[in-house]
Amino acid sequence: MEGAFLVNEKGKVMDILSSIDKENQNIQVVANTGKINQQWDIVYADEYPAEPTKGQLNKDFGLYVERDFYVVSELANNKYLEVVNNRNIVIKTPNGRNTQKWYFHQ
Repeated sequence: MEGAFLVNEKGKVMDILSSIDKENQNIQVVANTGKINQQWDIVYADEYPAEPTKGQLNKDFGLYVERDFYVVSELANNKYLEVVNNRNIVIKTPNGRNTQKWYFHQ
């Protein structure tokens, strides 16, 4: 490591191909341009933050883990999302049924 760059013995650095931040994007070793697609952090496994557990806020998604919530329309009648026949999602007047309850599973 040299600052934020992973540098090999020839002075080349690890680079995310085309600066595209997507799953399975290829990595290459090239000359250092100083751009962000060549910058890295090292996080030691024993210092890696634990996943949120039931009732804790997952800051990445902004939802609490396994805590029931309703999804409410912003239209005038504020209807709730509901699952009907185990396959369709519709809006309905609040009725307290479990088919209107949602939760975030970590």
